[in-house]
Amino acid sequence: GPHFISFLASPSALTGSALFFHYTWRRNCSSAVMPRITSHYTIFPRDKDPRWEGVEMERFADEADVVIVGGGPAGLSAAIRLKQLAKEQEKELRVCLVEKASQIGAHTLSGACLEPSALNELFPDWKERGAPLNTPVTEDLFSILTEKYRIPVPMLPGLPMNNHGNYIVRLGHFVHWLGEQAEELGVEIYPGYAAAEVLFHEDGSVKGIATNDVGIAKDGSPKDVFERGMELHAKVTLFGEGCHGHLAKQLYRQFNLRENCEPQTYAIGLKELWVIDEKKWRPGRVEHSVGWPLNRNTYGGSFLYHLNEGEPLVALGFVVGLDYTNPYLSPFREFQRWKHHPFVAKTLEGGDRIAYGARALNEGGYQCLPKVTFPGGMLIGCSPGFMNVPKIKGTHTAMKSGMLAAEAIFPKVTAEDPASETAGLHIPEYEDNLKKSWIWKELYAVRNIRPSFHNYFGLYGGMVYTGVFYWILRGKEPWTLKHAGLDSAQLKPAKECTPIEYPKPDGKLSFDLLSSVALSGTNHEGDQPPHLTLKDDSIPVANNLAIYDGPEQRFCPAGVYEYVPLETGEGMRLQINAQNCVHCKTCDIKDPSQNINWVVPEGSGGPAYNGL
Repeated sequence: GPHFISFLASPSALTGSALFFHYTWRRNCSSAVMPRITSHYTIFPRDKDPRWEGVEMERFADEADVVIVGGGPAGLSAAIRLKQLAKEQEKELRVCLVEKASQIGAHTLSGACLEPSALNELFPDWKERGAPLNTPVTEDLFSILTEKYRIPVPMLPGLPMNNHGNYIVRLGHFVHWLGEQAEELGVEIYPGYAAAEVLFHEDGSVKGIATNDVGIAKDGSPKDVFERGMELHAKVTLFGEGCHGHLAKQLYRQFNLRENCEPQTYAIGLKELWVIDEKKWRPGRVEHSVGWPLNRNTYGGSFLYHLNEGEPLVALGFVVGLDYTNPYLSPFREFQRWKHHPFVAKTLEGGDRIAYGARALNEGGYQCLPKVTFPGGMLIGCSPGFMNVPKIKGTHTAMKSGMLAAEAIFPKVTAEDPASETAGLHIPEYEDNLKKSWIWKELYAVRNIRPSFHNYFGLYGGMVYTGVFYWILRGKEPWTLKHAGLDSAQLKPAKECTPIEYPKPDGKLSFDLLSSVALSGTNHEGDQPPHLTLKDDSIPVANNLAIYDGPEQRFCPAGVYEYVPLETGEGMRLQINAQNCVHCKTCDIKDPSQNINWVVPEGSGGPAYNGL
């Protein structure tokens, strides 16, 4: 009867073979219950699954002095700085870095306009070393767009958007170059190995990380080729996973690192590379816009950078704050629509789109910085969120945070007698050094610019605030404004909002989602549990679809989530196309039910960006 059904629908009550029967029953009995979506071991533990009985689960463990998670600007700068110090002081130091992309830089996506301050400190001779900074900024344009027109805004010296002295770069290529410098210094780099789990000592301090298991079938059972990940232990582990790292999420909870800061707030950045008509190419020109197609209460804007890389190349993109309220909004389709503005279209007409990708970015700044040190580890780069939002720059601050972490770690890991109260070294000096550094001054000065957009006039009120308080007072006003709160809590129910009519893509300037995703090169082993896990499979239809009209269909920039009719013909179910995922993390951030948990897929899965 119904009690038996409800017992079967609740996995918490089951163990062993009953659990296996329960899963099989749920899969085969779609008329009574929704078909199962999530099969990942983080939701359905393997120790309760009879299919895993007798499978060898021992992991090989290796020791290093420092382990770094993430081969982005922060992780590589930390690794390089550690090895520079070891070389200067003739000390032996083993530094291991794991990166989930198949090669360094393949998951890196940014605008990117690079401020070279941290690079000058790390490698004063970067020009001689061949760093790929080929395009100094020669011209800055800033516009407010209306549907048909452009209102130019003067770029005064001292405004955060003034790019004098910066370089337009392909950040993936720059990161790849940093990786080469790190390897030359003796850093051990392991691309294609995703850090899946944080390991702890008995005293609660961080012991290191474990890389992901491979060879698990889509239904969660072991394949014949199953291989356990390996453990990397260290005196201190640096987490430089980038924006909204999945291990950092666990560390926030474990060590209560966010108790004295506001919730982080984010944006999604979508980007394309185009080869354009040479007559329209202006190497060194930087263009930014705000306004159309977004309304005044949706934070966002665009960039268009003319690169000097031997061919008439432009990098263009669109950023939308994830605190938007209308569930019908699609950041991808806003981006495609923006390219039809007469001011933008004239640059792109006759050109060819060659690459596409997307990534979430931290926008909270100073108010949202968590505690960054804890026993056995620290957070660096965009993981805690050092991005300067009005500048739209985080590479220089990410690199500097990695360098400061290295400088705090080095004397402690090389000391003969490590004086730490925990098994994993606790090094609070890193946080002290951050607060004395130019990162802190820079983020404090611009702390009110992003939250100043939360006013009746929205964008225009924020611009007036920036002009008056930032340009004149340089951020010295005696107050600190608050953000709106969690991005996931900002959506209004669909019935309170107006659907947005987007024009059909024309295949010349604007494109559909799937042909765009194809340009990201993203690829995942198909027969593996979806790495976009749901805490509860029934919530998407019952809550997200019922109340918000399924916003994950629109905020995902890769077509991962779609609602399709049930086989019975009545009702809908959520389908997760995990192989499309470009690892942007937007779903984990914006899901109004906070039911999606992004975990790492099998090693080397994900986008294959070439210099995004």
